[in-house]
Amino acid sequence: MNASERLEAALSRIDDPAGEGARACLTVYREQALAAAQAADARARTGVSLGPLDGKIVSLKDLFDVAGEATRAGSKVLADEGKPAERDAPIVHRLRAAGAVIVAKTNMSEFAFTGIGINPHYGTPGNPADRARVPGGSSSGAAVTVGDGMCDIAIGTDTGGSVRIPAALCGVTGFKPSRQRVPTAGAFPLSGSLDSIGPLARNIADCANADAVMAGEAPWTLDPAPLAGLRVGVAQGAPIENLDDTVGKRFPAALDRLEKAGARLSKETLPLVGDMTDVLSRTSLLVAEAYAIHRDRLARRAADIDPIIVGRTEKGRDISSADYIDTLQARARLIRAMDARLADLDVLVMPTTPVVAPRFDEVAEPKAFMARNAVILRNTTIVNFFDCCAVSLPLPREGGLPVGLMLIARNGQDRLLLRIAAAVERLFA
Repeated sequence: MNASERLEAALSRIDDPAGEGARACLTVYREQALAAAQAADARARTGVSLGPLDGKIVSLKDLFDVAGEATRAGSKVLADEGKPAERDAPIVHRLRAAGAVIVAKTNMSEFAFTGIGINPHYGTPGNPADRARVPGGSSSGAAVTVGDGMCDIAIGTDTGGSVRIPAALCGVTGFKPSRQRVPTAGAFPLSGSLDSIGPLARNIADCANADAVMAGEAPWTLDPAPLAGLRVGVAQGAPIENLDDTVGKRFPAALDRLEKAGARLSKETLPLVGDMTDVLSRTSLLVAEAYAIHRDRLARRAADIDPIIVGRTEKGRDISSADYIDTLQARARLIRAMDARLADLDVLVMPTTPVVAPRFDEVAEPKAFMARNAVILRNTTIVNFFDCCAVSLPLPREGGLPVGLMLIARNGQDRLLLRIAAAVERLFA
């Protein structure tokens, strides 16, 4: 199908009253998308291409600036008070210049501040694998638009797992690049120290192509890395503790397939993860930085903000500047130590989340919500804290709920990681 036909199919899924389009997509760019798709088709007819994203249907998380619109970040307060953006975010500009057909802005956890994906203001889209289950967050609508065929590629953000978690829970692929790789200007922030921008798609090639465009790089050929001899560290300790039955079966089965394919697996204890936990138990960088962003808004409009988000953010009120600076310095030391620790591995692996997507009724009560949120964020947060890059790949479903396999590499090793992910994806196909 050409771009116009694929756009028509995507819009029909968005508009399906029995589907999740109304909850997954907060803004739909019908006329603009049609014009972009027709332009892509006109180029194709003359043999002209702007690259691998030319004519691809793309959705944007609701926190990216689009010229002329208020940037809501899933919030009614920002929808009310936000000034229209003067220009597109750099990544939006780059996507348009590469021929991407931007179809919609997608739903998200308010201010991108939970891993569950619930939004009390705009509704929450049901998980493509089971509508009674949450999609994961904070890029909830992004994962649903990919999983339900409303787009080819969705662009999200990842501060503690917000690309990889919904990718894992919804059964799609998600890539969190090295933090400095893609400019975050024009993306409503959660934590300047931790925010990164990454794609979700149905395959790693689309993720790699979108990442290259957003990073301002030329397209490149994604040749899968050889699995034979690949040095794969299997995280031990906390990342593989208390797995639910589904993850507990699929993760070791995936390791067995990797080993049979010739990968050299080693068990890796990671005391540095315990050091991270100790640091964050005293002072959360994310909470401190989120409070700095929202303190005035909380003082004026707390009643109009998700109470769970209010509760989490207001904890930043008690964090002193000295504690914040101490935590920044401790993190910098631990980043250097983890980089050295991973130097002899090609990739570190662990489950993306230790559990499958919970049901909506399992997170309806605030205490249960926060407990599940902590569990779901447990593994992905490690990557952001230690400033690494990571991919979540869907494991074979076998008729059950989705499970993600997380591959982690050192900062700056993005292309190698994507090549490894391409090989693992092919192994599980």
